[in-house]
Amino acid sequence: MNKTSIWSLKLNTAALVLIPAAVGINYIGKLFAGLLKLPLWLDAIGTVLAALLGGPIVGALCGAINNIIYGLTMDPVSFVYALSSIGIGLVVGVLARLNQAKNFKGIAIISLAVVLVSVVISTPINMIFWEGTTGNIWGDAVYAWCLAQGMPTLLASALDELVVDIPDKFATVFIGYAIFKGLPQKLVLMYNNDLEIEHLD
Repeated sequence: MNKTSIWSLKLNTAALVLIPAAVGINYIGKLFAGLLKLPLWLDAIGTVLAALLGGPIVGALCGAINNIIYGLTMDPVSFVYALSSIGIGLVVGVLARLNQAKNFKGIAIISLAVVLVSVVISTPINMIFWEGTTGNIWGDAVYAWCLAQGMPTLLASALDELVVDIPDKFATVFIGYAIFKGLPQKLVLMYNNDLEIEHLD
């Protein structure tokens, strides 16, 4: 697949409908995690779905819009975390268009890539706004332990983010993929991603 097809953007009716729907899914995921007090965020499921269907640009747009809405309605700091959401949309969209989203191994690779991107982008943001913490009980416990062992704050913050992102992003990608697989094939074909999607082995 050439670079043009990977980064192509078709803002047809299907794509324009997808973005608000995906943002709504993100909200539902975040609400679900909050109500059940899960040590996860689950706030990027819609972004993953948008990237699988519409490619990296649509995924990035969904992620950015999602955090803008969070920033306006919930927490202004969410604006800056749009960088992480954009990164998630881009990496999922690119790897999907490179035909990684076709079996269990491919979805695991996408999940791992999302974890790494999230840690690299979010850790500096956590350092600037939250002294390195994530606000997640599991991650912050690791952060406190690392500092008690004399580790550098940046490393403690990165491990804090990593401990949360591994289960959260793997769950997010697999749930997003499950929704994707549940969609009618005619709907999927409307996005013309040229993806060769198969069932997980």
